[in-house]
Amino acid sequence: MIQLRSVSREFSNRRGTVQALLAIDLDAADGEFVAVVGRSGCGKSTLLRLIAGLLPPSSGEVLIGGLPVTGPRRDVAMLFQRPALLPWRSVLDNVLLPVEIFGLPRSEHREQARQLLAMMGLDAFHRRLPHELSGGMQQRVALCRSLIQRPKVLLMDEPFSALDALTREELSIELQRIHLEYAATVVLVTHSIDEAVLLADRVVVLSPSPGQVRTVLDIGIPRPRSLGHDAHRPDLARLSAELHELLLASSG
Repeated sequence: MIQLRSVSREFSNRRGTVQALLAIDLDAADGEFVAVVGRSGCGKSTLLRLIAGLLPPSSGEVLIGGLPVTGPRRDVAMLFQRPALLPWRSVLDNVLLPVEIFGLPRSEHREQARQLLAMMGLDAFHRRLPHELSGGMQQRVALCRSLIQRPKVLLMDEPFSALDALTREELSIELQRIHLEYAATVVLVTHSIDEAVLLADRVVVLSPSPGQVRTVLDIGIPRPRSLGHDAHRPDLARLSAELHELLLASSG
């Protein structure tokens, strides 16, 4: 579904040129969940923006479904670290925002929006304004907004990093369920080793700047997964430890 072929990205400033990513080769199969981890400044978020068509590569090629990415696409959604909900719009109207942006019939998607909110336990809050919700609830609304167009690709840039540990785990469990139901290809950028192992089919480790693919770790643990009492907990702990060592080695 997603293919990156020798993708590099540079940024220019008054001090010169900064190489953010260098010669990235990466595939994500249809319906696969890929997590990307690495030290701060290794280009993780830049990688997502290249896939989303928000940035062009300096060299190389990004393809989705075999077609070159030349800009934002209707079948690609992105979820950011902050919910970025419009404060003057209700929860339901925030979820329906992509429908309006893409000029789709609002009436045909209203019921789908209500179903998404119900799935997230938010149906009773559909008339509320964002400031009336907790941070975790706001991020659930943002996730519903990302799913309203039923994207083939869902890109997530540290979407749970601003939340408390319990809310993060709750949303991680919800995300597993959503991934199984929607079968979208997901690329998640995260600083959390546990989160990467809990959610992903494969974890891509980027080296420090310039970001390069250092290694790819296959998880291979059946879903659903949990960081609590779970039959797979020993395997999750072992893979988390392995990933931790890979990240420490990548900084050397």
